[in-house]
Amino acid sequence: MERSMPTGTPDIPGPRKLESQNIINALRRGTVPASGLERIAVGLEMEEGVIRAQLDYVAQGGGDIKFIRGDYGSGKTFLVARALEIAREKGFVTAHVVVSPSAPLHKQKELYRQICATLRTREEEHAPKSIIDTWLFGIEERILKVSDQTLPEDVLEKATLAEIESALAGISELNSSLAAALRTYYRSSNAGDFQTAQSAIGWICAESNVGRDFKQKAGIRGDIDEASAFIFLRGLVRIIVSAGYRGLAVAVDEVETTQSLPRNQREKSYHTLQMIVESLDRGDLSHSYFLFTGTPAFFDGPRGIRTLPPLYDRISVVQPEEGFKNPRQPQIALARFDARKLEQVALKVIEIYREAYADVDRSRVSHRFIRAMISRVTKKFGGRVDVIPRIFLKEFIDVLDKCELYDDYDPWEQYHFDAEHLRGELKDEEEAVMVVEF
Repeated sequence: MERSMPTGTPDIPGPRKLESQNIINALRRGTVPASGLERIAVGLEMEEGVIRAQLDYVAQGGGDIKFIRGDYGSGKTFLVARALEIAREKGFVTAHVVVSPSAPLHKQKELYRQICATLRTREEEHAPKSIIDTWLFGIEERILKVSDQTLPEDVLEKATLAEIESALAGISELNSSLAAALRTYYRSSNAGDFQTAQSAIGWICAESNVGRDFKQKAGIRGDIDEASAFIFLRGLVRIIVSAGYRGLAVAVDEVETTQSLPRNQREKSYHTLQMIVESLDRGDLSHSYFLFTGTPAFFDGPRGIRTLPPLYDRISVVQPEEGFKNPRQPQIALARFDARKLEQVALKVIEIYREAYADVDRSRVSHRFIRAMISRVTKKFGGRVDVIPRIFLKEFIDVLDKCELYDDYDPWEQYHFDAEHLRGELKDEEEAVMVVEF
């Protein structure tokens, strides 16, 4: 029997309810929620504590790095998303790069471009312009405060342009184009020439479609290239910190895909990693935090970082005694997801669903049913609990929806899991272990 009207929802504050609905919607689509990840995290308290401590160190002017190691299904992507969420809560700007043909690790310019394209603050998802505007507004505010009077616009603009140059002095000694592009952006914005201002942001972010006209106006030759990409990254971090943020936290996901590249590109990728590690150690990337994720084969396999001993030596770990992992080492090793953790997540999802929509009928969605549902889904994937969390949660939300919409829906009787309907949307790792029935 369909309900004539939805059940009443608990008295949940608007922002909390919206976040709860966003989490449920993401799980319904089979994706990682954009926020509120702490509400579905299980078994990551120690790892989160280590990451928080690293971010506190970076916020004081340090530079740090962490490698997250685990097989498919261990939750690497979830921990990365959670780490970036923590970083934004602490006042960092974040970026999330997924290594792919369009963002290969061996091309530093593309890595920089993807960092710029995914810059995010707590308030804004596409943040380069707002970060630069905040920085420039801060410069103007300081000039006006020091002068203790209202300055004519032309005088304020001249003083601000000089301050831009001063703020990027060390960077300009290596490459003067960043300061030139920022000066052009500031002048164009003041003059209402928003097309040129937008081109300036695009050029600073290494976008490929910036025309020749902008470069002529800015007095710039060429574009950001392999040799200058990390110089610009240093300049970008300086702007971020000067704009009032604590620093930049960058996650680089799926670096294990580098192993399939031709040898010369693979070696160049590993040298990029080595350069980042060494730059952090030297203090060249202060206020910068890097997270890299990879499979065990990336760290220990014949085509992994073992082929570059100086890098391998820096990020290798002491093998832990049984049951005593140490996430303070260069690598955080994640164990595969198990049924107990998945049950804990399901119970957390029930509470989030309650806040998003309505109370869940626990007589129909009991602990016993959750365990049985995990078992049903797992059997279709060779008993691999670590492979099914995304699929299970998508199915679980559907069960919660039907229980909320229909009084006579009995999941014990009506719910049947048939993996065939998922064909076409399964990831390679999921499809590889799916049990095919003839």
